[in-house]
Amino acid sequence: MVLEIIGLLASLLIGISLGLIGGGGSILTVPVLVYLLGVNPVLATSYSLFIVGSTSLMGVLPKFRKGLVSIPTAIAFGIPSILAVYATRQFLVPLIPEHVFTIGDVVVTKPKLMLLLFAILMVFASYSLMSKKRQHKRQQAEWPQTFNYPMILVQGIIVGIVTGLVGAGGGFIIIPALVLFARLPMKQAVGTSLLIIAANSIVGFIGDHGHYDKDLKLMCMVTLLAITGIFIGNGLSHKIPGEKLKRGFGYFVLVMGLFIIIKEIFFS
Repeated sequence: MVLEIIGLLASLLIGISLGLIGGGGSILTVPVLVYLLGVNPVLATSYSLFIVGSTSLMGVLPKFRKGLVSIPTAIAFGIPSILAVYATRQFLVPLIPEHVFTIGDVVVTKPKLMLLLFAILMVFASYSLMSKKRQHKRQQAEWPQTFNYPMILVQGIIVGIVTGLVGAGGGFIIIPALVLFARLPMKQAVGTSLLIIAANSIVGFIGDHGHYDKDLKLMCMVTLLAITGIFIGNGLSHKIPGEKLKRGFGYFVLVMGLFIIIKEIFFS
């Protein structure tokens, strides 16, 4: 009961993170569902798609009103990404066997594989969150708006597969890709990323149709708390230095990722 209350409170942090720094919420969702709310890891990736998709969709609305969402970029990046995430959830994830492989005394099951993949993603995400972008931002003012379509296509497919496999929106991949290959300013990249994350996650969840029995009450409760959190995060974003917050969150994600790797390999 105590863990459930903590898990529901932590659900607010999913939305607060998305509202404050435009990403990172999906990195929290699966650990909250698995370790605090007792959801099976494979099912948690499905819940995460719905929760993150719905929360990002609500978060993108104020960004859109401020002109911080590039629809042409979202379409160019989103189409290959959406196709990849749907195919991954509909066909690839169901094909993964319950017992994947064995290394010594460690039996890697499908749920353990999902958690390990997610933890590795967290470690990479932490680097993206902790890296300084000041020089990057200064260069953006000199960049014309152009599209590197081959790289956008490749990145879109990669993000779709990652989103489909581990139930994470992939904002830490999307935002740098939009800055580098679509030459978007950082604030517009964040807003556009939320739209792509929302589309990917919701389509990925639809791709799960018929594969899993879901606890709709729990899923909707976490979603409502996360949506509440994103409005809190949007309000706080004007009062808290974003760069410091992003780096602090990056360290937290790194510690969580390493914790999951150690726990799943040595203590489960």
